[in-house]
Amino acid sequence: MVTNQISSTFLDRIEYALNQIRPYLEADGGNVKVLELTDEMVLKLEFLGACGSCTMSTMTLKAGVEQAVKREVPEIRAVEAVNLTLPVA
Repeated sequence: MVTNQISSTFLDRIEYALNQIRPYLEADGGNVKVLELTDEMVLKLEFLGACGSCTMSTMTLKAGVEQAVKREVPEIRAVEAVNLTLPVA
């Protein structure tokens, strides 16, 4: 689960934001899990299911997940996925 201490209220706000985008991820066989919030306010996530290896995951992360999180939790400076496979050029 979450590797550092995040207040339950703060985690609730993060989960609320993620729940706004989860139906789209689930429709494609994926999901996302909160792993850590660093001291620098970087939210680290794990993409689950099909999202972990999808070639569109980087765009989904930046244009979908990160935007949803930052809109609801503006204290978050960045969102990173720890397990994305980068596309081969």
